[in-house]
Amino acid sequence: MNIRIFDHAEQVGQAAATIMAAQVLEKPAAVLGLATGSSPVPAYRQLIRMHQSGALDFSQVTSFNLDEYVGIPEDHPCSYHRFMQENLFGQVNIPSDNTHVPDGNGVNLEETARAYDEAIQAAGGIDLQLLGIGRNGHIGFNEPGDEFIWGCHVVTLTESTIDANKRFFASEADVPRKAISLGVGAIVAARKVLLIATGKDKAEAIRGAVQGDVSPRLPASILRTHPQVTFLLDRDAASLL
Repeated sequence: MNIRIFDHAEQVGQAAATIMAAQVLEKPAAVLGLATGSSPVPAYRQLIRMHQSGALDFSQVTSFNLDEYVGIPEDHPCSYHRFMQENLFGQVNIPSDNTHVPDGNGVNLEETARAYDEAIQAAGGIDLQLLGIGRNGHIGFNEPGDEFIWGCHVVTLTESTIDANKRFFASEADVPRKAISLGVGAIVAARKVLLIATGKDKAEAIRGAVQGDVSPRLPASILRTHPQVTFLLDRDAASLL
């Protein structure tokens, strides 16, 4: 595990964007696993700047997002489809057919989940998986539980996750209670994993992921089994290490 600590969140974003850009420059047809939430936004801003300056071409890139809420329209202000369009896809030249976000409105969500795993395999697997981390140690929407869930699946969100995400919605009651998420199997199958975390509210989860037991009770701890994982942290997130 490679851990790098920076003074502030903007530096974390710059470092993450640098690693992601290097992946695309090395392999123009890279398959990127992408994340949503506040943590990756600075990195996406940097990637957009690189593209707009002519330094980075996304025309051959394929992307797979980690997760999506169940039961809200794709154009909902809080959907991850819309988040990605506003924060990255709409401002770089990645072909829309090459971008993939789980469908949280399918008739058969279990079949949707299986098809998503199959699409990743058909694309050759993920070259670089970007992750954030929840306050309870979740990655994607893989919540703490009794066992690791390997495949893409529908998950019931914990109260901790609902509380953390309510700031994006009009009220806590509006936060969806279910999501469809890539499983830890696809995450750890990625050739490289990059986790970014900023803020003191992530410090406990980071300590557990880095120093605690590998346990489904703290899903991010599974990353310690990966041969090429990098944590990019600001000093607040790293404060308990």
